[in-house]
Amino acid sequence: MKKLLLFLPIALMLSFSVSDSTLTKKERKFAKDHLKETKKDLVKTVEGLSQAQLSFKVDSSRWSVEDCVKHIAMAEMGLWKAVQDGLSQPPNPEKRAEIKMTDEQMVKGIQDRSSKFQAPETLQPKNTPFKSTAEALSSFKESRTKLISYIDDTQEDLRNHVINFPVGMMDAYQMVLLISAHSNRHTQQIKEVMADPNFPKQ
Repeated sequence: MKKLLLFLPIALMLSFSVSDSTLTKKERKFAKDHLKETKKDLVKTVEGLSQAQLSFKVDSSRWSVEDCVKHIAMAEMGLWKAVQDGLSQPPNPEKRAEIKMTDEQMVKGIQDRSSKFQAPETLQPKNTPFKSTAEALSSFKESRTKLISYIDDTQEDLRNHVINFPVGMMDAYQMVLLISAHSNRHTQQIKEVMADPNFPKQ
């Protein structure tokens, strides 16, 4: 009987630790892998570019590599704040029926460069606080590292916090995927700029 009483608190602790996990292993791994891959791709793409390459524009209406990096870094912070604001509110699982996209559809839609979106004024490169690509990239790396760590450890009920976002209703987990997909979208844009025949050789 004494052994049973000693074992009971441990069993209860274990059961609570399991039930507190609001993301499946598959969901957690998918988000972590996507966040890591898109971070690596952006950093690898822009590191080592000269200032002439960073500043190059295909035409005056298009963004440069530096503009894209500044936008990504600013959006990384802004989108994460939107997630945090959503999580600060009570769970609203009754809103889940209003979510029209699966995780895969949302990621694919955001990354699809054939669909164009106008960035909000606050996320326009000229309105960011970053003075250089290096400064923006450093901010991006810091934000993304924190986000990966968060997804690795969080027990927040991400699925039952539904957020009304301009592209549609999404749960907090999908918002995290949106952050990752958004950086991928603009990394593709950077590669388009670099593929232009007039892009500086060095």
